[in-house]
Amino acid sequence: MYTIVSIPGDGIGPEVVAGALDVLNAISKKHGFEIQVEEHPFGGASYDLHGSMLTDETLEACRNCDAVLLGAVGGPKWENLPHAEKPEAALLKIRRELGLFANLRPAKVYDALLDASTLKPDVVKGTDFVVFRELTGGIYFGQPRGYDENRGWNTMVYERHEVERIARIAFEAAQKRGNVKVTSIDKANVLEVSQFWRNIVHEVHKDFPEIELADMYVDNAAMQIVRNPKQFDVIVTSNLFGDILSDISGMITGSLGMLPSASIGTKHALYEPIHGSAPDIAGQNKANPIATIASVAMMFENSFCMPDVATEIYDAIEQALATGVRTADIAKPGEKSISTTGMTAAIVACLQ
Repeated sequence: MYTIVSIPGDGIGPEVVAGALDVLNAISKKHGFEIQVEEHPFGGASYDLHGSMLTDETLEACRNCDAVLLGAVGGPKWENLPHAEKPEAALLKIRRELGLFANLRPAKVYDALLDASTLKPDVVKGTDFVVFRELTGGIYFGQPRGYDENRGWNTMVYERHEVERIARIAFEAAQKRGNVKVTSIDKANVLEVSQFWRNIVHEVHKDFPEIELADMYVDNAAMQIVRNPKQFDVIVTSNLFGDILSDISGMITGSLGMLPSASIGTKHALYEPIHGSAPDIAGQNKANPIATIASVAMMFENSFCMPDVATEIYDAIEQALATGVRTADIAKPGEKSISTTGMTAAIVACLQ
């Protein structure tokens, strides 16, 4: 039996998580898996109930489960809180407390959605790469940090073990994908911390001589992802750069509503869509559930070691899209769109 902690969060989070759980239930019934789901509050929803974005109870549940499924956090209602009390601070805390040092963000373009991208179809067709973003170090966590009326300051720092472990799992992923190329992205021409990053990645690469390694500056990488995304297989980069580049990667696929993510550590893992809480459409049954459903596929692949089940879910998504169903974010102008629950039902039907 697998125990999954569901933390729907804010905005469209509860809607897309509900869709993902429908798919989870369908695939578990098909294969006879026993799944236990425990729901806990997080983010603004938790703050409204308990005065805390992340309660000790929710954190303890996350420590004691097999995987965590997160919807989205934040919204205008909580924007004026002190920085340390905001939903985003709680997200950083849960990553730190669970030791989730690696964020995996795949960027795959489905053939049925070639026209949904703002780029030309011949540019994006065949795009299928994954970004490995270091998640618990770098400028988001470095000290000292702060601001006053005259200046603001943050510290970008990496320790050897932080770079080694993210580099190693990126090279291991390249092995699993068929000894494909790893591109390490930094800003070593102007940042000493990036030169350190590059040095350590090259040291780890010695243990994977069959893997091609390329270095690329982050500004050039942003351009290349848009110019020729098919050149990338596995990208490994720091917290800040990965945050930016993975969103760029998301948009070339047509919508952030399409892309899942996995945040993993040595003991724990959390799965979530990369989109935000989208408060403007919350509660309207309009959100695209595919990113969260694909996050469940990543759960089976990474936490439960069932890549064949993950492939079934990905295939069901592709089959549903091939029938022409579209949520509003991926529909063409004037094209009829379906609801969150409608898209979920279409994918479940393809699974069955």
